[in-house]
Amino acid sequence: MTSIQALILGILQGLTEFIPISSSAHLVIAPYLLGWDLPEESTFIFNILVQVASLIAVIGYFWKDLLDIIRGFLQGIFNRQPFASQASRLGWLLILATIPAGLGGLWLKDLVEAQFNNPAATALFLLGTAGLLLFAERLGKRSQQMEQLHWPEALFMGLFQVLALFPGISRSGATITGGMLRNLDRNTAARFSFLMAVPIMLAAGGLAVVDLLAIPGFLALLPVYFWGFLSSAVVGYLSIHWLLRYLTTRPLYIFAIYCTVLSIFTLVIYV
Repeated sequence: MTSIQALILGILQGLTEFIPISSSAHLVIAPYLLGWDLPEESTFIFNILVQVASLIAVIGYFWKDLLDIIRGFLQGIFNRQPFASQASRLGWLLILATIPAGLGGLWLKDLVEAQFNNPAATALFLLGTAGLLLFAERLGKRSQQMEQLHWPEALFMGLFQVLALFPGISRSGATITGGMLRNLDRNTAARFSFLMAVPIMLAAGGLAVVDLLAIPGFLALLPVYFWGFLSSAVVGYLSIHWLLRYLTTRPLYIFAIYCTVLSIFTLVIYV
C-alpha cells in the first residue's frame, strides 16, 4: 500500500464510518473498483489503524458528554443510586446496548471475516443498509428525544448493531434505524449511535491491536499509513458534526439512494 492509497482509504473511512453508507463496504469495494491488489496482511494492519482513528474522532467530538457520563456513572455507583441522573442512566444504557454486538462478534467471527474478501456479498449487504434507512424513515414516528430514551430503545439499537458486523451494513445506519423504529428523532438516534460506537470500538480495537503486535515488522509500515490514520481522524470528526446538523431537518433518503446505486454498480462490474 502506498501513502496515496492510504490517504484515499483514510478519507473514505472517515467519511463513511459515521455517515450511514458503511465504511466496511467502502474499504472492501474501493480497492476492487480501483484495481488495487493490496496484500491481505497490510490491509489488516491499515484497517486496525483507521478504526482507532475513528475512535479518536468520536471521543474527540463527544469528550464532554463522555466525561459527564463516566462521572455520573461512577457517582451513581458510589452513592448507590445508579439511575439517579441522566448521565448515570446513559452509562448503563450504553453498556446494555453494547452487549448484543459483543456476543454477536464472538459467535459470528468466522462467518463475518469470510465476507471481507467478497465484494459481491458486501454489495448485497449494502442494499440491506439502503433498506434499513428506508424502513427508518417510513416507519419511525420520530417523537422522542434523549431524555425519553430508556432500556428498550437502547437494547433495540444494540440488537441492530449486530447486523453491522457484516461488511456493507452500516453501523451508524443500522443503529440509527433501530432508534428511529423505537420512535427516537433522527438527531437523538444519531447521537446515541455515535456514543454506542465508543465501547464497541474500544473492545474491537483492543483485540485487534493485540493481533497487530503479533505481526512481525508491522512498525515498518506505520510511516506509510500515517496519512490514512490522520485523514480518517480529521474527516471522521467533521463527518459527525455535519451529519448531526444534517439530520436536524433532513431525512435519510439520500443515503439510501447512494447505497443502492453503489451496490448495483459494484454488482454489475463484478458480474
